[in-house]
Amino acid sequence: MYIKTMKLKKQVFIAAVVTAAAAAVLAAAGAAAKLTGGKRVYKVATEQQRQAFISELGWETGDSPANHKTITIPDDFDEVYIGYNELQKEQGFDLSEHKGAQAELYTYDVYNYPDHPDCMQLTLIALDGELIGGDVCCTELNGFMQGLLPDAETPVGTSSRSE
Repeated sequence: MYIKTMKLKKQVFIAAVVTAAAAAVLAAAGAAAKLTGGKRVYKVATEQQRQAFISELGWETGDSPANHKTITIPDDFDEVYIGYNELQKEQGFDLSEHKGAQAELYTYDVYNYPDHPDCMQLTLIALDGELIGGDVCCTELNGFMQGLLPDAETPVGTSSRSE
């Protein structure tokens, strides 16, 4: 019987362990991305999570929603829902994946939208505590709607809310 022994340098051993650990982390991240379809998952089950998400986007809102209700995403999309879902798809969401589902709708007043401090609302649509859609809209006559992220042409301003 023949036995050969090798002596590894400490640096080589550490490099091997670090490489193996990095490979395990990448494999786990790949598996997570595969489970979520490569989409980022936003947890919004609690008010704290919703407020953190809204703050991360740069919007300033009230401490609680102005409105909260349960909605049913229709099984058949009409022209309005098709258009709204196009906005959602631009943000990486797709409401058609949730047809017929009961979802939670949270509406917040937005206080720091440039040139529209008194008429803006932010809506989050959640299913099982995860964000599946949302928008920011102006409630004035001839208002407008955009995705949750402020665009380059409409940077988030400072609050005009009176303290």
